[in-house]
Amino acid sequence: MAPTPTSPVEATLAYAEEFHSEDEVLRAARQRGQEVGADPILPGGGAALCFLATAISARAVVEVGTGCGVSGLWLLRGMRPDGTLTSVDVEPEHQRLARQAFAEAGFSGSKVRLIGGRALDVLPRLADGGYDLVFCDAAKQEYGDYLLEAVRLLRLGGIVAFDNALWHNRVADPAQRDPETVAIRELGKLVRSDDRLRPLMMPLGDGLLAAVKIAH
Repeated sequence: MAPTPTSPVEATLAYAEEFHSEDEVLRAARQRGQEVGADPILPGGGAALCFLATAISARAVVEVGTGCGVSGLWLLRGMRPDGTLTSVDVEPEHQRLARQAFAEAGFSGSKVRLIGGRALDVLPRLADGGYDLVFCDAAKQEYGDYLLEAVRLLRLGGIVAFDNALWHNRVADPAQRDPETVAIRELGKLVRSDDRLRPLMMPLGDGLLAAVKIAH
């Protein structure tokens, strides 16, 4: 059970998060993820992914960090029926559990392509400009490198998105200097300073940073 909000701001954030409900398949995938330490995207962030995929009629999507399938399910539900999700993860067990979640939701075969391995080894093999959306939720210290790859992979009008953009309320506190927080903070600066991107920070879940590619 979620803790009782203690301030109007916390109550508002809780209301926004609880606005987005999950069905049994998503709840089961979330539980499996929590059991194996694959921290899933929260419902608000997942709903935002679904919204973004729907808004741009996404057909080809890359996911960096399969986890146990929660974010993939949100993405697939927003994508075109003929779309394909390419999801990369270094943990075979996580991908096995994700495949189970996708099958339970009716997504199988050509709709999902799971690739095992380090993202920075796999992403360079994917086609330039061949994707509508790239979602990143893996090693936080590699977020800057994922951004470079994502901009290359996206078509004009495509979207890159990063989970944990607020990183447990640490990013906004300049006193927090652990490597993950610093890396995510630097990612925000990179996105804001890139003339090829039009960014948006969404305080849903643990923060979702998204940007539209507007120029090569």
